[in-house]
Amino acid sequence: MAKTREQSTKAAPVQLSGGNPQIAKGDRNAPVQAYIAAMPGWKRGLGERLDALIVRNVPDVRKAVRWNSPFYGIEGQGWFVTFHVLTHYVKVTFFSGMSLRPVPPGGTVKSKNARWIDIREGDAFDEAQMADWVKQAAALPGWIP
Repeated sequence: MAKTREQSTKAAPVQLSGGNPQIAKGDRNAPVQAYIAAMPGWKRGLGERLDALIVRNVPDVRKAVRWNSPFYGIEGQGWFVTFHVLTHYVKVTFFSGMSLRPVPPGGTVKSKNARWIDIREGDAFDEAQMADWVKQAAALPGWIP
């Protein structure tokens, strides 16, 4: 039986390089939840935990999907954190990471202020540290593209 046009548009999201879900740019919670639902394997559970942690620690958070990644920010202040699926890990990036204490471990000279943490399957997830970084980051001026 042939699929109708409506059924075809509800197909699973395309997985880009490294399994990153291709989700259309959009504001609010729905596109972020679509991105998380499309995260492959163990990464979906991590995405759910990160989203819940951010909402719990920053109740007035603004959500959106940009550049095939969920972004979290404060209205009028910019984006403070994003995460992105890669082949073997999920990269959590804090745009004002150099201002966080302790400074998240990932970064390069070219990234200037941004710092990140790569979370791999089986890594211990330090929820208390992540919550502390999220609260600190939300209180700082964010990235405005």
